[in-house]
Amino acid sequence: MDLLTLRAAAGGGTLDGHAAAALVSAGFTMLQRAPALVRALAGRRAAILVPTSPQFLVALAASDGRGAVLINPLAAPTEIAMQLREANVGAVFTVGALAARLPHGTVHVLLDAAPTEATLVAADGRQGRIDLGSHFGLSLEGDASAPGRDEECAIVFTSAMAGSALGAVLTHRNLLANALQTVEAAQNSRDDHVLALLPFAHLFGLTLSAMAPLLAGAQVTTMARFNPVAAVDTIERDGITEVVGVPAVFTGLLAAIERRGRPFAAPALRLCICGGAPLSLTLQERWAAVTGVELRQGYGLTEASPVALFNRVDRANVRGALGVPMPGVAVSIRDPESSVALSPGAAGEICVAGETVFRGYLKHGAQGLRVVDGWLHTGDRGVERAGGQVEFLGVLKPMFTRNGFNVYPREVEQVLLGLDGVEAVRCVGHPDAASEHEVAVEITRRAGTSLQLRDVKAFAEQHLAAYKRPSVITFVE
Repeated sequence: MDLLTLRAAAGGGTLDGHAAAALVSAGFTMLQRAPALVRALAGRRAAILVPTSPQFLVALAASDGRGAVLINPLAAPTEIAMQLREANVGAVFTVGALAARLPHGTVHVLLDAAPTEATLVAADGRQGRIDLGSHFGLSLEGDASAPGRDEECAIVFTSAMAGSALGAVLTHRNLLANALQTVEAAQNSRDDHVLALLPFAHLFGLTLSAMAPLLAGAQVTTMARFNPVAAVDTIERDGITEVVGVPAVFTGLLAAIERRGRPFAAPALRLCICGGAPLSLTLQERWAAVTGVELRQGYGLTEASPVALFNRVDRANVRGALGVPMPGVAVSIRDPESSVALSPGAAGEICVAGETVFRGYLKHGAQGLRVVDGWLHTGDRGVERAGGQVEFLGVLKPMFTRNGFNVYPREVEQVLLGLDGVEAVRCVGHPDAASEHEVAVEITRRAGTSLQLRDVKAFAEQHLAAYKRPSVITFVE
């Protein structure tokens, strides 16, 4: 019971109508019936490249005994290749629509038909069917309150301040602790029906819209690709009780509701959680006015598994605030240099401590973010207000957000410098009401070259995730 997937299975919840226990059982069955897959994974890690879907839980269970690299479905082929190489990945769990992005010769498992069956694709391209259909779910025994194994569960590449992403290592203990904290803070129960709109490769989406509800025995419905009109229809039609998203998601939902010209009718909806990027007071106010439900803000980062602060359901929502510490999580405002704790009302760096803090980065230890005496320095500025509420004041680290994802200017610049004809690059984030920021780059062309806009876009598509690709490009001779 000390694995994240086993605990999710024991909760009794469902994912798109599939019992979580059956999905986890399918993952374990795959390992039993595919010796070639086990050989490919021997001494190496797995990777998961699938959209938000039940197949994700199958893949996570099949990664049992090794860390799984969670690859964003928006990642570019070059980024995927780097992550597989850095993490020493032996096989990738994916689907047909995304498999073409994998490096040639990568052993992978196609999960399009899971949990009924899967297809193993060997390095030479030969395929073999894996029957998963005869599993009967899991009969689980043991201590349901086990804290979680202190071994690798997930690796998420982030923190590209220096120009290249680092793989943050999260343990079963880290992720299970944060999921259980979420169950308490969000008051998840078997009566909940959660609409999962974010990628499960993003820990915010995985923890709040999958693992926490499943631990509580709730029902989860996924949407592989966010469509605001379809999402609003689902919320009203299917009795959705909880929605988790980033500001861009709620902006899109609000626009879809307002365009219809009729009142929003979702009496079951009780909880709306927003994180991943700063949430404007205007959006909070508009959302509450239109839906009748408060939009509760939270704060976290991958290295904290991820949620550290949240406007808990058992307290009045404080608009404009990040919330209070999650149960069992310590949050302190500290001096960025000395790490000395500051008094309430004094601005400083948001620091986090507790069992949700990650163990470090692959090959880089704690490089990237500072950990001083157990306190993780987040690189974000904040201040503690009345009642322990923390207010966000901006970032100390060189980054900005786009649609809830972190964009590191140095990483974009480093990648574009690899394009023939580029002499220099400067990347900045342009504020945008819908997406938080647009990625803007100023490119200095090397003398004698004829670099065009289409060249930059084609190069970015191959080497940068969709949310990192520049939408505003200017040239300087």
